Order: sequence, then C-alpha cells, then structure tokens
Amino acid sequence: MQDRISNYIKQALGLEKLPAVEIPTAGGHGHYSTNVAMQMAKGASRAPLELANELVDKLVEADSDKMFSKIETAGPGFINFWLSKEFLLKEFEKLAKAGELVGPNIGKRERVIIDYSQPNIAKRMHVGHLRSTIIGDALANIYDYLGYRTVRWNYYGDWGTQFGKLIAAYKMWGSEEDVKNAPIETLLNLYVRFHNEMRSDPTLEDAGRSEFKKLEEGDRENRWLWKWFKQESLVEFERIYKRLGIKFDVEFGEAYYEGQLGRLLRELGKKGFLTKSDGAVVIDLGEGTPPALMQKSDGATLYMTRDVASLAHRLKKYKPAKILYVVSNEQTFHFSQLFKVAERLGMNKAELVHVKFGLVLDEGKKLSTRSGGAVRLEELMNKSVEMAYKIVNEKNSDLAEEEKKRVAEMVGVGALKYNDLKENRNSDIVFNWDKMLDLRGDTAPYLQYTAVRLANIIRKAGGALRTTHYALLTEQIELDVIKKLLDFNDAVVTAVEQYMTGYLAKYLYELASLANQYYEKVRILEDGDEERKNARLVLVGQVIKTLEKGLGLLGIQVPERI
Repeated sequence: MQDRISNYIKQALGLEKLPAVEIPTAGGHGHYSTNVAMQMAKGASRAPLELANELVDKLVEADSDKMFSKIETAGPGFINFWLSKEFLLKEFEKLAKAGELVGPNIGKRERVIIDYSQPNIAKRMHVGHLRSTIIGDALANIYDYLGYRTVRWNYYGDWGTQFGKLIAAYKMWGSEEDVKNAPIETLLNLYVRFHNEMRSDPTLEDAGRSEFKKLEEGDRENRWLWKWFKQESLVEFERIYKRLGIKFDVEFGEAYYEGQLGRLLRELGKKGFLTKSDGAVVIDLGEGTPPALMQKSDGATLYMTRDVASLAHRLKKYKPAKILYVVSNEQTFHFSQLFKVAERLGMNKAELVHVKFGLVLDEGKKLSTRSGGAVRLEELMNKSVEMAYKIVNEKNSDLAEEEKKRVAEMVGVGALKYNDLKENRNSDIVFNWDKMLDLRGDTAPYLQYTAVRLANIIRKAGGALRTTHYALLTEQIELDVIKKLLDFNDAVVTAVEQYMTGYLAKYLYELASLANQYYEKVRILEDGDEERKNARLVLVGQVIKTLEKGLGLLGIQVPERI
C-alpha cells in the first residue's frame, strides 16, 4: 500500500522520484503520511505548509477513484491521507478472494545467500547460537516470500588447532562407546580435560600441535577421527535444528576451503595484493584500517583467509546479488575488514552485509551457567517448553497427553523465537520467562492464542467462509482491522529492507490486538443478519491467515488448540 500511495503522489504531482510515505505511529495523523511538501519547499524557497496546502488541492483533484476520504496538512508541512471506506472494502474483497497470501515479487528471482547459525564441531550449541539461527532463518523466509532465490548457508567451525588437542585427548583418554552414547558431551569433556591438564603438563600443547599437523598432512587415523567427530556433532546439531524448524540448503565447514588456501595466497601474491609484515602475510587496506592478516609467520592460515576463500567460492558458483552474514556484533571489526578486503580484491560484485546482533541477557546479566559458561541452547528450549506445558495443561486439561506435549513444543519454542525476533537485533535481549510466555502481552503465545481463539469462531460457525456482501462490514473496528490487513506486505518489506524482523513482529502484535478488540466488541456468532455474519467470518478468517503467515515467516507455528 505504501508503494501504491507513493506512486499516486508521484503521478498526481508530476514528480520524477517516488516520495517517501510512512504509516503514522500516533492516532489522528491519517492512515499514511508524506513529507513531500517539506522536501519540495527546500528547493523552491517556499514555506512548507503553504506549499503543502497547494499540493493537497492537486492530490484531492487527482483522486478520481475515491481512494481517500480525506487528505489534510499537518504540523510544519506534512500531508496526511485517510483511505475511504469504499476503497478499504474493495481492497479487502480482492484480498479475501485471492486465497493464499502472496508477497510482492520485489526479488525478481535474484539470489541471496544468508550465512547463519555457524556452530562449532565437538562443542554444544549454546544460547549465543540462538540469535544467529533464528534471525537468519526468519530473514531467509521473508526473502523467499518476496520473490528472491534464497540460499540458507550453515558455515560451521570444523578446523583449527583445537582439533589437534581434541584428537590428542581422545587418544589418551577417549572411549568410542562414550562418544557414540553422548557425542558432544564426551568430546567437550575431553577438550576441557586436555586444557586443564596442560596447566601442569605444558608438553601437551606440543602434542596438540603435533596431532593437528598430522591432520593437516592427511594422516589416515587423524582424518578418520576428525570426520567421525564431525559426523557425530552434526547429528546432534540436526536434532536441535529439527526442534527449531531450521533447514539449510548448504552446510560447509571451514575445512572445505583448507585445500584451496595455498592456491588462493599464490594467486593474490602474483597480483600484487599481498605484502610481508614481520614474517606474516597481509593485505594492505589503506590508511585508517589495519592490514588484514592472511597468513601467520609460521605459515598458518586464519579465519580471514578461509572467509576470503569462501566468498570467492560463493560469488563464482552462486552469483548472488547479496550475501548476509548473521553474526554477533562482537565480530564487527572482522567483517568490516573482510568487506574491505573484498573491495580491494575486486570481489564486491555482491552486496555484502553484516547483520549483527547483541547479547542474550538474563534480567540484565549475560545469560550463563553457575560456573560462568554459556547456557546450552537445548536447556533453554526445554525450560521454555516445560513452562508452556503448564499453560497448555491449565487452559486445555482435556487434551490427550501427546497433544499437550506437541502444543507445548510449538508454544515454548515460539516464545523463545518471538522474544528475540520482536526486538531491535542490535540491542541485547533479556529473558524474562513470565513475560515471554504471557498470554496477554507482546508474546508469541498471545499471537498463537489469538489465532486459535479466532479459529474457534470459524469452527463453531461450521467453517463457512464465503460472502459477496463485503459492504456490510461498516463498524469502525472492522474498517480498522481491514486497514491493518492491507499493511501486511508493507511490514514484511520494511523488515527485509532494514534486516529487522521486529517490524513484522510489531505488525502482528498490532493486528492481534485489533482482532481481540473486535472479538470482544462484536458478537459475530450471535449476529441475526446471516449475510453480515458471513462477511464477518470472512474477515476473521483473513486475520487468522495473516497471523499464521506472519508467524510462519518468523519460523513460529500456530497450534490448532492451546
């Protein structure tokens, strides 16, 4: 709708560019607003409000389709628009008859790679992985909806000297049976033990280096162990991803690029991009930016080297228009360097974006275990599902036990996701379990419960969702709900333009709040006018469809009952 109104203003006023159109946050300022008069006044040496009044006359005159009930000026020169009842009902009829919600094809089949989650092999997925995983997944869903070809990429950590230490630890203290029974737990304990033992036996450091060197050189036993550790870890990761509803198109670890790094460095050297600095190899990035370290003085490569190789591979094979790296703000410097390296090497054919995010806090403190370690992601999920089960049991004690567990999983996991996705990703997020699972606040359970509550009306009415009498929807609350439904795609587009899922979450909360007001104010099933009741049922059905689609884009399921 915003684009549509922007085009209307452009044509009515004979502008060269599309003017900005916003949805006012405060009531009384119309359905839409533009500052076009204030922008035009700058170049015309005119008073913005005086010019705005002239433009309103032109805009009203051009409105032959009666799209607006009112166009007025406000403040220093804003122009506010109110959609007419006739236009709202006509647009709602189109929406209701269209069936499935379809996004505007702004992507035009362009390819976008989204790199997210990135767990480390042989280590638990912890709370820090939650944000990258669910933000990346939601953005991927939205890009799909908007007509892009999205590549969901999990670039996990499966290389480095830590694997030499792990192999050494396994050879000294490991058990095949223990690894098979509890892969991540066993491997992590071996790694921690190795580090603890190093304090009293410094020779273990050399043992770890030696085992990693053998791994790099292709030693058969070490290669087998490394592949086994990786496979066992990936099985564990997949189990957690399944609970979160996460799927990837591509899963490559850093090791995939290890064999390409020598050739990459030689090619960059021949082209004159590399210089020596204290025995190390770097790429000079000009004044104001430290050089990017590509190879240490001992010949070892780094994350940067592998990231450059990965970028080259992605550009060559997938030819994306854009690559998003969904990684915490702690890696801001690394990605600013990587993007400058890409520009220096002429590898900037795609737009590169660091979609960064803050920490996960527990009532203001960094969320951690008593020992100071990161909280396991699965522990967090289990706690949320456990608390959700109590809500489901209280609301619907007659549900079968398996159904209670299934619904609790949807509600608990949904609460975790929404608590994150509704926030500004640059900010730290706070876990407050009671608020997260509140059925009356800005939470996933509230949105899910609203959809379930509305679906119950449809169920009681026998499921009939057909009408030709849209003009009977004349209550102001009905027109407000219709207006909100028409804004869905605007919210989705804004979310992807800003890489901020919070815009979509805010929209869904506002829609649910309006729908609940409608539920309380209008007794739909008691309406004696059968045609009006059917029209109202269609409106309710469209709200359900929109809530389900929006929550689905955020990776959140809606149960049939709560």
